[in-house]
Amino acid sequence: MANSTRGDHAFTAQSLTGASSEPMYAGALSFLRRKYSRDLTGVDVAVTGLPLDTATCHRPGARFGPRAVREASALLAWDRPYGCEFDPLEQLAVVDYGDCQWDLGRPMEVPAAIEAHIAGILRGGAAPLSIGGDHFVTLPVLRALHRQHGALSLIHFDAHSDTWSHDVEAGRIDHGTMFFQAAREGIVDPARSVQIGIRTYNPESCGFQILDAPWVHRNGAAAVIQRVREAVAGRKVYVTFDVDCLDPSFAPGTGTPVCGGISTATAIEILRGIAGIDVVGMDVVEVAPAYDAAGITALAAATIAYEHLILYARRPGAAAAPGLAG
Repeated sequence: MANSTRGDHAFTAQSLTGASSEPMYAGALSFLRRKYSRDLTGVDVAVTGLPLDTATCHRPGARFGPRAVREASALLAWDRPYGCEFDPLEQLAVVDYGDCQWDLGRPMEVPAAIEAHIAGILRGGAAPLSIGGDHFVTLPVLRALHRQHGALSLIHFDAHSDTWSHDVEAGRIDHGTMFFQAAREGIVDPARSVQIGIRTYNPESCGFQILDAPWVHRNGAAAVIQRVREAVAGRKVYVTFDVDCLDPSFAPGTGTPVCGGISTATAIEILRGIAGIDVVGMDVVEVAPAYDAAGITALAAATIAYEHLILYARRPGAAAAPGLAG
């Protein structure tokens, strides 16, 4: 039977590359219909869910984010992203690695569990594309990447700076403190990092360059792209995207929405414009489907995650790919 009619591509795929023509409304769900596998032989990117929401300060529910993003991604799996002159799923071997598991009754063990999970992906030779979960999950991911790559530059899309410093000495597991911790631990270099879309007050910047939402609205995507490329030039880069960077009109399904954010189109334009950076890891976090409307937040997150794959396909040293249209 032809692969296009076999169904359940997440389990029956015979190749790790190429799009799937499986119906969008049926079949076992994986991210972009990629094959579920813990075998990382020949894999470029391992997509993995980090379903944590106990670190949130407001509305819980992001533990269901990975499942919702996988479901939404079925709509995108049939063809390349619009305006992209190559198909990242043809260029990259991508698998869905499943979700990180931990004992929910032992919350203090969660950071180590996530770090070990990501370290396993890195040992297998793949780059992680993580789907949250609340934003705290980025900290243990960064710790694992730091062990391999050293201090990283961070490109951080968010409504919040996440550099609050309260009670960090107590080992706080909190989605508002992790970049304070990452800077203090030397995991990221704030001077060579950029935060985009911020629109909540925090007197502690930790030295990060901040392009807040009003600045983005006034100056536009091209100016953001230029500033980001200058900041991270020659550096290993981690890209983290909190969906609350988007205005609630584009992403209502999140734990701490803030009005005045950027549009999904602007986010995509920025991500396309920074292609060529040396990205070593990526995530999309804070999708809380219980507060979503018609699945638009999950679809936005799935789209952003697909854009992350384009970034990885265009990194220095990747196989030659055509440029991007538009």
